[in-house]
Amino acid sequence: MKNNITWIARRALTSLTSTNSSTLNLRSYCSSSLSSSSSFLSPPPSPKLFVAGLSRSVDEKSLKDAFSSFGDVEEVKIIYDKDTGRSRCFGFVHFSKENDAESAKSAMDGKALMGRPLRIRFALQRVRGQPIVVPRLTNVGDFPSRNK
Repeated sequence: MKNNITWIARRALTSLTSTNSSTLNLRSYCSSSLSSSSSFLSPPPSPKLFVAGLSRSVDEKSLKDAFSSFGDVEEVKIIYDKDTGRSRCFGFVHFSKENDAESAKSAMDGKALMGRPLRIRFALQRVRGQPIVVPRLTNVGDFPSRNK
C-alpha cells in the first residue's frame, strides 16, 4: 500500500513539473491539513462559518455572543451527538452579510474561546441527498491496476 501511494505521489509530481500548470486540473482531496492560503484549497467565502474546537461547555448563546461583535448573526447551531446528547465540539455561525463572516473568520481563527482555540473555515454549501463527486487527477497517466 505504501509503495502505491509513493508511486502515485511521484507520478503526480512528475506530471506537475513536466506539464504546464494552467492546463493541469488538480483538486484538493483534503484541504484541512494543507495551507488554506491557496485559493483552490479553501471553499469560497460565504456568510456561513464552520467553527471547530469548541469547548463542551459552549452553548449557542455564548457562541452567538462571541461572534455578534462582527455583524448581524442570523443563526448559530452547535452539533450534538444524538446518542449521548453531548456536544461534538463544532458548530456553524450564519451571518447576514458575507463581509461580516470574512472579518469574523480572520479575527477569531486561532483565538481561544473558553480555553480552547477555535478553527474557523467557510462552510461548504451542501444539498442533502445529492451525491458527492470525488475529484480525479487529470493528465497524470495510467495507474497500475490493483487486480494484478
